[in-house]
Amino acid sequence: MVDLYPPTDPYEVGYLDAGDGNRVYYEQIGNPEGKPALSVHGGPGAGTPQRPPRAWDPERYRVVRFDQRNCGRSTPHASDPATDMSLNTTQHLIDDMEQLRKHLGIEQWLLFGASWGATLVLAYAQQHPERVSEMVIPAVTMTRRTETDWLYRGAGRFHPEAWDRFRDGVPEDERDGDLLAAYARLMENPDRAIREKAALGWLAWEDAVISNEPNGVPGMYSDREVDAQIAFVRICAHFFSKGAWLEEDQLLRNAHKLAGIPAVLVHGRHDMGSPVQTAWELAKVWPDARLHIIEDSGHAGSDALGATVRAAIEDFKHR
Repeated sequence: MVDLYPPTDPYEVGYLDAGDGNRVYYEQIGNPEGKPALSVHGGPGAGTPQRPPRAWDPERYRVVRFDQRNCGRSTPHASDPATDMSLNTTQHLIDDMEQLRKHLGIEQWLLFGASWGATLVLAYAQQHPERVSEMVIPAVTMTRRTETDWLYRGAGRFHPEAWDRFRDGVPEDERDGDLLAAYARLMENPDRAIREKAALGWLAWEDAVISNEPNGVPGMYSDREVDAQIAFVRICAHFFSKGAWLEEDQLLRNAHKLAGIPAVLVHGRHDMGSPVQTAWELAKVWPDARLHIIEDSGHAGSDALGATVRAAIEDFKHR
Protein backbone atom coordinates (compact mmCIF):
# COMPACT_ATOMS: atom_id res chain seq x y z
CA MET A 1 0.00 0.00 0.00
CA VAL A 2 1.32 3.42 -0.98
CA ASP A 3 1.49 5.72 2.05
CA LEU A 4 -0.26 9.05 2.04
CA TYR A 5 1.90 12.16 1.95
CA PRO A 6 1.63 14.81 4.68
CA PRO A 7 -0.98 17.53 4.08
CA THR A 8 0.40 20.37 1.99
CA ASP A 9 -1.17 23.82 1.73
CA PRO A 10 -1.43 25.57 -1.65
CA TYR A 11 1.49 27.74 -2.62
CA GLU A 12 -0.81 29.80 -4.85
CA VAL A 13 -4.55 30.48 -4.99
CA GLY A 14 -6.26 32.65 -7.55
CA TYR A 15 -9.19 33.26 -9.85
CA LEU A 16 -9.26 32.80 -13.61
CA ASP A 17 -11.38 35.40 -15.39
CA ALA A 18 -13.24 33.36 -18.01
CA GLY A 19 -14.25 36.51 -19.87
CA ASP A 20 -18.03 36.04 -19.62
CA GLY A 21 -18.63 37.08 -16.03
CA ASN A 22 -17.46 33.76 -14.56
CA ARG A 23 -14.47 33.62 -12.23
CA VAL A 24 -12.97 30.17 -11.73
CA TYR A 25 -11.18 29.48 -8.46
CA TYR A 26 -7.91 27.53 -8.70
CA GLU A 27 -5.04 26.53 -6.45
CA GLN A 28 -1.58 25.04 -6.92
CA ILE A 29 -0.01 22.61 -4.48
CA GLY A 30 3.39 20.92 -4.30
CA ASN A 31 6.50 21.80 -6.26
CA PRO A 32 6.21 24.74 -8.72
CA GLU A 33 8.89 23.02 -10.82
CA GLY A 34 7.30 19.57 -10.53
CA LYS A 35 5.34 17.45 -12.99
CA PRO A 36 2.04 19.26 -13.70
CA ALA A 37 -1.17 17.45 -12.85
CA LEU A 38 -4.77 18.69 -12.99
CA SER A 39 -7.21 17.21 -10.49
CA VAL A 40 -10.81 17.50 -11.73
CA HIS A 41 -13.65 17.14 -9.23
CA GLY A 42 -16.88 15.26 -9.71
CA GLY A 43 -20.53 16.12 -9.43
CA PRO A 44 -20.85 18.06 -11.60
CA GLY A 45 -20.99 20.80 -9.03
CA ALA A 46 -19.33 19.06 -6.09
CA GLY A 47 -16.44 21.51 -5.88
CA THR A 48 -12.85 20.79 -4.95
CA PRO A 49 -12.46 19.21 -1.49
CA GLN A 50 -11.37 21.67 1.18
CA ARG A 51 -8.89 19.14 2.55
CA PRO A 52 -5.42 19.07 0.96
CA PRO A 53 -4.60 16.21 -1.42
CA ARG A 54 -2.35 13.53 0.05
CA ALA A 55 -1.88 11.07 -2.83
CA TRP A 56 0.56 13.31 -4.69
CA ASP A 57 4.28 13.54 -3.87
CA PRO A 58 4.68 17.26 -3.13
CA GLU A 59 8.34 17.10 -4.13
CA ARG A 60 7.61 15.66 -7.58
CA TYR A 61 4.18 17.01 -8.54
CA ARG A 62 2.73 20.43 -9.25
CA VAL A 63 -0.95 19.76 -8.59
CA VAL A 64 -3.58 22.16 -9.92
CA ARG A 65 -7.12 22.00 -8.56
CA PHE A 66 -10.09 24.19 -9.52
CA ASP A 67 -13.76 24.66 -8.77
CA GLN A 68 -15.82 24.20 -11.92
CA ARG A 69 -18.19 26.97 -12.87
CA ASN A 70 -20.81 28.09 -10.36
CA CYS A 71 -19.75 25.80 -7.50
CA GLY A 72 -17.28 25.82 -4.62
CA ARG A 73 -15.44 29.12 -4.52
CA SER A 74 -16.05 29.99 -8.18
CA THR A 75 -18.43 32.85 -8.91
CA PRO A 76 -21.26 33.47 -9.55
CA HIS A 77 -22.61 30.60 -7.45
CA ALA A 78 -25.40 28.32 -8.64
CA SER A 79 -27.23 28.78 -5.32
CA ASP A 80 -28.09 32.28 -6.58
CA PRO A 81 -31.14 31.97 -8.87
CA ALA A 82 -29.84 34.90 -10.93
CA THR A 83 -26.81 32.88 -12.06
CA ASP A 84 -27.02 32.21 -15.80
CA MET A 85 -26.70 28.46 -16.23
CA SER A 86 -26.58 28.74 -20.02
CA LEU A 87 -22.92 29.70 -19.52
CA ASN A 88 -22.17 26.37 -17.84
CA THR A 89 -21.83 23.48 -20.28
CA THR A 90 -19.27 20.74 -20.86
CA GLN A 91 -17.63 22.87 -23.56
CA HIS A 92 -17.40 25.85 -21.21
CA LEU A 93 -15.62 23.66 -18.65
CA ILE A 94 -13.21 22.27 -21.26
CA ASP A 95 -12.43 25.81 -22.38
CA ASP A 96 -11.85 26.86 -18.75
CA MET A 97 -9.37 24.01 -18.30
CA GLU A 98 -7.49 24.98 -21.43
CA GLN A 99 -7.48 28.66 -20.51
CA LEU A 100 -6.18 27.74 -17.06
CA ARG A 101 -3.39 25.66 -18.59
CA LYS A 102 -2.29 28.59 -20.71
CA HIS A 103 -2.62 31.03 -17.78
CA LEU A 104 -0.30 28.84 -15.70
CA GLY A 105 2.21 28.34 -18.52
CA ILE A 106 1.86 24.56 -18.57
CA GLU A 107 2.65 22.64 -21.77
CA GLN A 108 1.32 19.23 -20.72
CA TRP A 109 -0.33 17.85 -17.62
CA LEU A 110 -1.48 14.59 -16.16
CA LEU A 111 -5.27 14.50 -15.83
CA PHE A 112 -7.01 13.01 -12.82
CA GLY A 113 -10.79 12.82 -12.64
CA ALA A 114 -13.33 10.54 -10.95
CA SER A 115 -17.05 10.07 -11.60
CA TRP A 116 -18.24 13.20 -13.46
CA GLY A 117 -14.60 14.27 -13.41
CA ALA A 118 -13.86 11.17 -15.50
CA THR A 119 -16.28 12.34 -18.19
CA LEU A 120 -14.77 15.82 -18.19
CA VAL A 121 -11.13 14.72 -18.45
CA LEU A 122 -12.04 12.31 -21.26
CA ALA A 123 -13.82 15.09 -23.16
CA TYR A 124 -10.90 17.49 -22.60
CA ALA A 125 -8.31 14.92 -23.65
CA GLN A 126 -10.16 14.09 -26.85
CA GLN A 127 -10.15 17.78 -27.80
CA HIS A 128 -6.59 18.49 -26.63
CA PRO A 129 -4.69 15.18 -26.69
CA GLU A 130 -1.36 16.91 -27.26
CA ARG A 131 -1.75 18.61 -23.86
CA VAL A 132 -2.22 15.40 -21.88
CA SER A 133 0.75 13.38 -20.61
CA GLU A 134 -1.10 10.64 -18.68
CA MET A 135 -4.52 10.01 -17.13
CA VAL A 136 -5.70 8.42 -13.89
CA ILE A 137 -9.45 7.80 -13.83
CA PRO A 138 -11.25 6.20 -10.88
CA ALA A 139 -15.03 5.60 -11.11
CA VAL A 140 -15.18 5.77 -14.89
CA THR A 141 -18.21 7.51 -16.40
CA MET A 142 -19.03 8.88 -19.84
CA THR A 143 -22.35 10.51 -18.84
CA ARG A 144 -24.26 8.76 -21.59
CA ARG A 145 -28.02 9.00 -21.32
CA THR A 146 -28.09 5.25 -20.73
CA GLU A 147 -25.87 5.81 -17.68
CA THR A 148 -27.93 8.63 -16.19
CA ASP A 149 -31.13 6.72 -16.95
CA TRP A 150 -29.74 3.82 -14.93
CA LEU A 151 -28.70 6.05 -12.03
CA TYR A 152 -31.95 8.00 -11.78
CA ARG A 153 -34.44 5.34 -12.88
CA GLY A 154 -33.03 1.82 -13.35
CA ALA A 155 -31.35 1.64 -9.95
CA GLY A 156 -34.78 2.15 -8.44
CA ARG A 157 -35.27 -1.62 -8.78
CA PHE A 158 -32.97 -2.01 -5.79
CA HIS A 159 -34.48 0.81 -3.72
CA PRO A 160 -38.11 1.10 -4.87
CA GLU A 161 -39.32 2.98 -1.80
CA ALA A 162 -36.53 5.57 -2.08
CA TRP A 163 -37.04 5.89 -5.82
CA ASP A 164 -40.77 6.46 -5.37
CA ARG A 165 -39.91 9.36 -3.05
CA PHE A 166 -37.46 10.71 -5.65
CA ARG A 167 -40.09 10.47 -8.41
CA ASP A 168 -42.73 12.05 -6.20
CA GLY A 169 -40.49 15.06 -5.65
CA VAL A 170 -41.63 16.51 -9.00
CA PRO A 171 -45.14 17.66 -9.96
CA GLU A 172 -47.58 14.79 -10.49
CA ASP A 173 -48.04 15.44 -14.21
CA GLU A 174 -44.26 15.07 -14.76
CA ARG A 175 -43.64 11.86 -12.82
CA ASP A 176 -43.97 9.56 -15.83
CA GLY A 177 -41.79 11.72 -18.02
CA ASP A 178 -38.24 13.09 -17.92
CA LEU A 179 -37.47 13.29 -14.19
CA LEU A 180 -34.12 14.98 -14.74
CA ALA A 181 -35.70 17.77 -16.78
CA ALA A 182 -38.44 18.12 -14.15
CA TYR A 183 -35.86 18.50 -11.40
CA ALA A 184 -33.92 20.97 -13.55
CA ARG A 185 -37.03 23.11 -13.83
CA LEU A 186 -37.63 22.96 -10.08
CA MET A 187 -34.05 24.08 -9.46
CA GLU A 188 -34.67 27.18 -11.59
CA ASN A 189 -37.69 28.21 -9.49
CA PRO A 190 -37.20 31.65 -7.89
CA ASP A 191 -38.75 30.35 -4.64
CA ARG A 192 -35.83 29.20 -2.48
CA ALA A 193 -38.06 26.83 -0.48
CA ILE A 194 -38.95 24.96 -3.65
CA ARG A 195 -35.29 24.71 -4.65
CA GLU A 196 -34.27 23.50 -1.20
CA LYS A 197 -36.97 20.82 -1.14
CA ALA A 198 -36.05 19.57 -4.62
CA ALA A 199 -32.37 19.49 -3.72
CA LEU A 200 -33.07 17.43 -0.59
CA GLY A 201 -35.17 14.97 -2.59
CA TRP A 202 -32.45 14.53 -5.19
CA LEU A 203 -29.70 14.09 -2.61
CA ALA A 204 -31.75 11.59 -0.61
CA TRP A 205 -31.91 9.44 -3.73
CA GLU A 206 -28.16 9.74 -4.31
CA ASP A 207 -27.60 8.67 -0.70
CA ALA A 208 -29.90 5.67 -1.13
CA VAL A 209 -28.07 4.45 -4.24
CA ILE A 210 -24.74 4.34 -2.44
CA SER A 211 -26.11 3.06 0.87
CA ASN A 212 -25.64 -0.68 0.20
CA GLU A 213 -22.08 -0.43 -1.12
CA PRO A 214 -19.32 -2.09 0.93
CA ASN A 215 -18.08 1.32 2.09
CA GLY A 216 -21.18 3.42 1.60
CA VAL A 217 -21.28 6.38 3.98
CA PRO A 218 -24.65 7.65 5.29
CA GLY A 219 -25.38 11.12 3.98
CA MET A 220 -22.44 11.03 1.58
CA TYR A 221 -24.20 13.39 -0.84
CA SER A 222 -26.55 15.30 1.45
CA ASP A 223 -23.93 16.12 4.09
CA ARG A 224 -23.14 19.63 2.85
CA GLU A 225 -24.43 23.07 3.75
CA VAL A 226 -27.65 24.28 2.09
CA ASP A 227 -26.19 26.59 -0.55
CA ALA A 228 -23.80 23.82 -1.63
CA GLN A 229 -26.74 21.39 -1.81
CA ILE A 230 -28.68 23.75 -4.05
CA ALA A 231 -25.70 24.43 -6.31
CA PHE A 232 -24.81 20.75 -6.59
CA VAL A 233 -28.30 19.63 -7.56
CA ARG A 234 -28.94 22.59 -9.85
CA ILE A 235 -25.76 21.89 -11.77
CA CYS A 236 -26.29 18.11 -11.85
CA ALA A 237 -29.85 18.43 -13.12
CA HIS A 238 -28.77 21.06 -15.66
CA PHE A 239 -26.03 18.83 -17.08
CA PHE A 240 -27.73 15.45 -16.90
CA SER A 241 -31.03 16.61 -18.36
CA LYS A 242 -29.06 17.77 -21.41
CA GLY A 243 -26.95 14.62 -21.74
CA ALA A 244 -23.96 16.81 -20.80
CA TRP A 245 -24.18 18.18 -24.37
CA LEU A 246 -22.44 15.01 -25.57
CA GLU A 247 -23.68 12.70 -28.28
CA GLU A 248 -24.52 9.25 -26.99
CA ASP A 249 -21.33 7.15 -27.13
CA GLN A 250 -19.31 10.21 -28.28
CA LEU A 251 -16.51 9.62 -25.79
CA LEU A 252 -16.40 5.90 -26.58
CA ARG A 253 -16.50 6.47 -30.32
CA ASN A 254 -13.67 9.02 -30.13
CA ALA A 255 -11.45 6.98 -27.82
CA HIS A 256 -9.00 6.56 -30.72
CA LYS A 257 -8.04 10.20 -30.16
CA LEU A 258 -6.47 9.10 -26.87
CA ALA A 259 -3.97 6.84 -28.60
CA GLY A 260 -0.52 7.20 -27.06
CA ILE A 261 -1.78 8.59 -23.73
CA PRO A 262 -1.00 6.10 -20.93
CA ALA A 263 -3.89 5.73 -18.53
CA VAL A 264 -4.99 3.79 -15.47
CA LEU A 265 -8.71 3.16 -15.00
CA VAL A 266 -9.86 2.03 -11.55
CA HIS A 267 -13.43 0.95 -10.86
CA GLY A 268 -15.30 -0.71 -8.01
CA ARG A 269 -17.06 -3.96 -8.85
CA HIS A 270 -20.02 -2.96 -6.68
CA ASP A 271 -20.48 0.58 -8.00
CA MET A 272 -24.27 0.80 -8.03
CA GLY A 273 -24.53 4.29 -9.48
CA SER A 274 -21.93 3.83 -12.22
CA PRO A 275 -21.80 0.13 -13.14
CA VAL A 276 -18.42 -1.25 -14.17
CA GLN A 277 -19.60 -1.94 -17.72
CA THR A 278 -18.70 1.62 -18.75
CA ALA A 279 -15.08 1.19 -17.63
CA TRP A 280 -14.93 -2.19 -19.36
CA GLU A 281 -16.22 -0.79 -22.65
CA LEU A 282 -13.72 2.08 -22.58
CA ALA A 283 -10.75 -0.16 -21.74
CA LYS A 284 -11.55 -2.42 -24.70
CA VAL A 285 -11.14 0.43 -27.20
CA TRP A 286 -8.22 2.23 -25.50
CA PRO A 287 -5.10 0.04 -25.78
CA ASP A 288 -3.01 2.45 -23.71
CA ALA A 289 -5.36 2.16 -20.72
CA ARG A 290 -5.04 -0.45 -17.96
CA LEU A 291 -8.24 -1.27 -16.11
CA HIS A 292 -8.23 -2.40 -12.49
CA ILE A 293 -11.55 -3.70 -11.16
CA ILE A 294 -11.58 -3.56 -7.36
CA GLU A 295 -13.65 -6.35 -5.84
CA ASP A 296 -14.40 -4.77 -2.45
CA SER A 297 -15.34 -1.32 -3.72
CA GLY A 298 -18.27 0.66 -5.01
CA HIS A 299 -18.56 4.32 -5.95
CA ALA A 300 -17.54 5.31 -2.43
CA GLY A 301 -14.17 3.59 -2.86
CA SER A 302 -12.17 1.36 -0.53
CA ASP A 303 -8.65 1.05 0.83
CA ALA A 304 -7.76 -1.22 -2.08
CA LEU A 305 -9.15 1.21 -4.64
CA GLY A 306 -7.31 4.12 -3.03
CA ALA A 307 -4.06 2.18 -2.97
CA THR A 308 -4.41 1.32 -6.67
CA VAL A 309 -5.02 4.96 -7.56
CA ARG A 310 -2.06 6.14 -5.48
CA ALA A 311 0.18 3.50 -7.06
CA ALA A 312 -0.71 4.81 -10.51
CA ILE A 313 0.06 8.38 -9.44
CA GLU A 314 3.38 7.19 -8.00
CA ASP A 315 4.30 5.35 -11.19
CA PHE A 316 3.52 8.33 -13.41
CA LYS A 317 5.63 10.78 -11.38
CA HIS A 318 8.73 9.16 -12.85
CA ARG A 319 7.73 9.72 -16.51
